[in-house]
Amino acid sequence: MSNISIFEIMGPVMIGPSSSHTAGAEKLGKAASSILDKSFDSVEFYLHGSFAKTYKGHGTDKALVAGILGMSADDERLRDSLQIAEQRGIKVDFIEADLGEVHPNTAKIVIKNKGVVLLTLVGSSIGGGNIIINEIDGSELEISGQYPVIIASYKDVKGMISKITGVIAKNEVNIATLKVSRSSRGEVATTVIETDNTATTAIVEQITQIENVISVRVLNSF
Repeated sequence: MSNISIFEIMGPVMIGPSSSHTAGAEKLGKAASSILDKSFDSVEFYLHGSFAKTYKGHGTDKALVAGILGMSADDERLRDSLQIAEQRGIKVDFIEADLGEVHPNTAKIVIKNKGVVLLTLVGSSIGGGNIIINEIDGSELEISGQYPVIIASYKDVKGMISKITGVIAKNEVNIATLKVSRSSRGEVATTVIETDNTATTAIVEQITQIENVISVRVLNSF
């Protein structure tokens, strides 16, 4: 018999009735705002499956917004997150949508500032407050949040992975896993690197300076 933690039996400490619809939703929102790390004035939440059908009754809407605002699942302010967002001048919209062959508890989060899209994230709440991030800015990936993550997009040319991992090694950070995806040969590729240590500002700046790198996003914790 495999070992089962008390956390898996009881679930996370949180405000709300459901670990999937509340704690998981809060993590999705917090992941999006953590990756972006910029000011914004509007967020669109496209809700799929059971998220779309029960988001008001289970407080999924409040949890998603709480996460966007940087709150934790046990923050008493979660109940008032919609009002807090309004007070901060952040417009939020909830839209029922069919996101395809994905987990029933899936949301697509689109963050904008002055009408310009800054980040698009698709993620699923898979139970017990755990999440999987399936897509960022159109790039398919799989992030569980168990490790800090560096997400680098770049022109698909020879030697890019070596240059990026070289920067990480130079900064004495150990790589746990590495996954690469690309739309087509010679176009844009995305490398998702899970590390044992958090990615410092220096690492991000050094990777950004590599020729042919398009963007670097970091998710250290959420």
